[in-house]
Amino acid sequence: GTFGGQRLKVERGKRHPVTMAGMPYGLQAMLKDGHKHLTGLDEAVIKNVEACKQLSKITRTSLGPNGMNKMVINHLDKLFVTSDAAVIVRELEVAHPAAKLLVMAAQAQEQEIGDGTNLVVTFGGELLGNAEELIRDGLHPSEIIEGYEKAMEQALKWMEELIIPGSETLDVRDADAVAARIKGTLSSKQFGYEGILAKTCAQACIDVCPKNQLNFNVDNVRVAKIIGSSLHENEVVQGMVIRRDVEGTVKHVKDAKVAVFGCAVDTSSTETKGTVLISSGKELEDYSLGEEKKMEEYIKGIAETGAKVVVSGQSFGEMALHFIERYDLMAIKISSKFELRRFCRATNATGIIKLGRPSADELGYVSSIDLIEIGGTKCVVVKQNDKTSRVSTVILRGSTENAMDDIERAVDDGVNAFRALTKDSRTLPAGGATEIELAHRLAAFGRKQTGLDQYAIEKYARALEVVPRTLAENAGLNATDVVYNLFAAHASGTIAAGVDVSHEQQWCDLQAKESIADVYLVKWWALKLATEAVCTVLRVDQIIMAKQAGGPKGGGPGGDED
Repeated sequence: GTFGGQRLKVERGKRHPVTMAGMPYGLQAMLKDGHKHLTGLDEAVIKNVEACKQLSKITRTSLGPNGMNKMVINHLDKLFVTSDAAVIVRELEVAHPAAKLLVMAAQAQEQEIGDGTNLVVTFGGELLGNAEELIRDGLHPSEIIEGYEKAMEQALKWMEELIIPGSETLDVRDADAVAARIKGTLSSKQFGYEGILAKTCAQACIDVCPKNQLNFNVDNVRVAKIIGSSLHENEVVQGMVIRRDVEGTVKHVKDAKVAVFGCAVDTSSTETKGTVLISSGKELEDYSLGEEKKMEEYIKGIAETGAKVVVSGQSFGEMALHFIERYDLMAIKISSKFELRRFCRATNATGIIKLGRPSADELGYVSSIDLIEIGGTKCVVVKQNDKTSRVSTVILRGSTENAMDDIERAVDDGVNAFRALTKDSRTLPAGGATEIELAHRLAAFGRKQTGLDQYAIEKYARALEVVPRTLAENAGLNATDVVYNLFAAHASGTIAAGVDVSHEQQWCDLQAKESIADVYLVKWWALKLATEAVCTVLRVDQIIMAKQAGGPKGGGPGGDED
């Protein structure tokens, strides 16, 4: 008893002075040690804004056709060389909570539309930068938010008026019309090749576009990257391209039924371990013979259903291959289970889980499977000739992995743009024309307002100028002159005047000159998401961060982040 009592006394004596010293400071006593607490305009709001501005500074230079590439090396040492903002912000692993909000907005844009991520980050950063000036001038964040939201509503309303006449209708089955529409999206990714890529993308999308165009699934357009040759050799295959050799000697089949197995086509060893006692040589021979017979029975069963192709998600056994050869079947191994599912979708087959005789409705059908060699890479090409092939593949050629990765992203964006067009085919003037027109109108609208939100609305208009300004900067033009000339053109009623990145004129109508336009949905969502993210950041006035869980983080650069 005494010992316990003493210990209590000792502890109490030890702890007492600390609490006294810490008491006056309320928060410290309330929260655990090691937390951070930032409050007030200077510490919280301005810091958040700074972080977001830094992020948008990174992506800004890769906006538009002349955008620069970024080299991002992620934590797994994979190298990305790209100007696609979605990839950049994904691989940067932003730690700052406020900048993360901007990243989330960009990712929402990526999932919703698949393009325009750069616009979200750049525009968001610009809005915050302008908000910072207003805060320094003494406006309260809530007034800025109100102004921004008002400006956004107006901008989205006016956007409807700026739609290029005649773009409401689009025949999604017409390759040339579609190619012209998605050219704008592609030109900001792979400038100079947009013509070739647009045709390729359009072709691939139309091949898999179902009867009801709203059901178009982006996942059905696959990309196979094969090193060698150049971009001009791209082609579209109706069906799938699997980048590996066939297992047996049968290299080509036409009009064949296909059996797909998820398991290994092999003699299975039993689950339980058993010991077999063999007393004579005859028994030993019979033992392995039984195994052979069983295997032959399986393969014969498959062959008898009329299937000429066996696809397995795992390996083929030696003996299985022997019988597959004997019955003249083709054997393909697809190691990725997602690929296997796509293969099933392309052939309408059902994956069978255990080896055995497939029933008629589990078999798929394929028009032809050929082994072709593309630039030294052997590929199995699975073709479906009927019009409604479920999967189409773009075969990309290029000199290096990195170059092809970038083109693949461009194709992805093209396919996403096609999906947006199937929902809403309207387009807007490109090259910063829409933004300048909106900025022009918003500035006038802001002047008419009487409340304090007029300043915010004017700043919103100023932020919209970031698009043409950046396009001009990235093209190496004098940005101030360009924006000034654009405003002049828009004031005199030329709605479609955009930045001419080729230096020839002060401005040009991109729709008329090169039939490049921006997809309406992309802009709509980008403005909406960016504004919402900005308002969320501005609504924060305190940051309270608990101590990070876990032991000391690994050292090295960036280990000590706040």
